Amino acid sequence: MVIRVQRTGGASYTFFMQKTPALWTRLASRYADLRPRKMLALDGGGIRGMITLQILKRIEEIVGQKLGTYFDYIAGTSTGAIIAAGLARGKTVDDLITFYRDAGPLMFDERTLFARWKSLYSSDPLAKELKKVFGENTTLSPDDLDCLLLVVTRNATTDSPWPVSSNPEAKYCSPERSDCNLKLPLWQLVRASTAAPVYFPPEVIQLDKNDPKKDFVFVDGGTTAYNNPAFLLYRMATLAPYNLEWERGEEKLLLISVGTGSAPASGPFAVAPESNLFAGLKSLAFAVMYAAQVDQDINCRMVGRCVYGAPIDRELGDLVVPDDAGDQGRAFRYARYDADLSAKGLDTLGVKGAIPEKVQQLDGIDQIETLVTIGQAVASRVERKHFGTFLP
Repeated sequence: MVIRVQRTGGASYTFFMQKTPALWTRLASRYADLRPRKMLALDGGGIRGMITLQILKRIEEIVGQKLGTYFDYIAGTSTGAIIAAGLARGKTVDDLITFYRDAGPLMFDERTLFARWKSLYSSDPLAKELKKVFGENTTLSPDDLDCLLLVVTRNATTDSPWPVSSNPEAKYCSPERSDCNLKLPLWQLVRASTAAPVYFPPEVIQLDKNDPKKDFVFVDGGTTAYNNPAFLLYRMATLAPYNLEWERGEEKLLLISVGTGSAPASGPFAVAPESNLFAGLKSLAFAVMYAAQVDQDINCRMVGRCVYGAPIDRELGDLVVPDDAGDQGRAFRYARYDADLSAKGLDTLGVKGAIPEKVQQLDGIDQIETLVTIGQAVASRVERKHFGTFLP
């Protein structure tokens, strides 16, 4: 259903409502409202999700409500999927900070490579913690969530990225399908998104219990081009095939993107590239992830109106368009919050004593307090003006 509304001053706005309201169940009234929409995208990054949480705490203070209530669509990859799912389930940021402090040592405890793969499913500490925090029987159904949720994972069986949405209008969420995505256990989908190779075993999900051909092996969504899922989220909220079709416009769509901290790959391999094949492969993987993450950010700054973001490089600069420049006719309002974890970046943030090589690790559980400090330094730069007309 499409409704066109005339606002004071003559501006015309089009709002897309549910095509099938009954599918939205508990969320039907919220998504039938005639109002601009707000989206939140969260990067992957292991225990560095503690940086994300400090930034989100500041955002929660600014908007004055739970983020699952404020944001209409939340996307997450890997550790970002854990946080996104928690927010969509109605958790506060403090709830999730407590979860990371309590469960972090269990989720990211360093073990031998053999022990990591030996643990598999029933003994997997991450799976146990996810069942506990999300509920073993919680699904992607609108009845179980406070807002729309997008979880990015990778189907290793088909060698393709799988962004799984809770949008009840989406093709693969149709209740007539035996492999309807809305029936998937939330904990298992998040577990699949966080199954980083070497760190965690893969996750096997049965999309249709009556069809063995629909059993797929999933690994970390960070191994796709969407470790930063921001531009992907924008596409899935606006393109017609996804059956949501939110209208584009600087005062109609807000997109906030939050990273877990990043830095270009460096270290011994960069100095002696032929010294260690394993180190080279690891360095290459991180370099590809970093490049994809930056590319997603650049796409957002080009298509959207960037009101805050660190410089991308010395050629592009930050692509920020100040508010006094007037309406630029961009597709959405955009802000990107992230930490530069290089030595120079940490110094600029005013974080003293942090060792770049340690805070950059996905499983650096001994760095939690330092990651909190880094996150708080970035959070201090989040301002009310970045949200423009989208504040309550």
